[in-house]
Amino acid sequence: MKKVLITGAGSYIGTKVEHWLDTAFDGSGKLFEVDAIDTIDNHWKNADFSKYDVVYNVAGIAHVKSAKGEGPLYYAVNRDMVIEIAKAAKAAGVKQLIHMSSMIVYKEVKTLEGKQIHEHTIPAPNGVYGDSKLQGEEGIRALADDSFKVCIIRPPMIYGPECKGNFPKLVWLAGKTPVFPAWHNKRSMLYIDNLCEFVKQLILHEIGGVVFPQNAEYADTVEIIRYYSKIQGKKIWITKLFNPLIWLLGNHIRSLGKMFSNSTYDMEMSKYPFEYHVASLKDSYKGIDPRNSMI
Repeated sequence: MKKVLITGAGSYIGTKVEHWLDTAFDGSGKLFEVDAIDTIDNHWKNADFSKYDVVYNVAGIAHVKSAKGEGPLYYAVNRDMVIEIAKAAKAAGVKQLIHMSSMIVYKEVKTLEGKQIHEHTIPAPNGVYGDSKLQGEEGIRALADDSFKVCIIRPPMIYGPECKGNFPKLVWLAGKTPVFPAWHNKRSMLYIDNLCEFVKQLILHEIGGVVFPQNAEYADTVEIIRYYSKIQGKKIWITKLFNPLIWLLGNHIRSLGKMFSNSTYDMEMSKYPFEYHVASLKDSYKGIDPRNSMI
């Protein structure tokens, strides 16, 4: 049985992964013993890391407005604290550190240009959040050696039941708008159950390095809107009539650029010697109740 400590207790991802690992069994019994600790006010420093085989760090900040003078907080949490946790884990004899980073280390999508990431794409963050996450990655990767494996996850948008962020905003919009542009795109996304299974497999296979999980299929913003409009019993007109406006304004209005651009990992980057897609794209949509989605 592997002993796992999750740093970032109470977070959406941390809570979901904790439950997933805690209920994982094989023919010989329970696979993991899981604890979680929050990182607020440095509570993690009270943890006895020597008891654990694996530390899974999900702590970080993403939605604080750096323009309001909070930029240093991003670096304090996403870089400095992460490196401190990694050093403490290594010093205590932990064998594997798994760290949640983000696709945003390549850049934050602000225009219709979007991003299409391939194996040799070099990260080039264009904001404080992405830069702080990348610096955190670099700091902990420098600690890796034969006895301390460091695995960095760079996921695309994560979504699932009762999640926060952009996905529930789309679900909410689908139940409100009578019309939507037929501007199709491709989006790498990661359903929470697929992430949970991916983390489980990373631990079982003792994986190190940088990894890029995503759903087995690309999503399409138009089809997300169409699906959730239908199941909410709403009639919606999806038309190309507004596409010229998207073309004209998408590079100037950030929200349009983010909604309608392509944002993908090459599918080959997300193939591993284990299966982690426990839910298809369609099934993942079915798992989300629109009544629980709001802005």
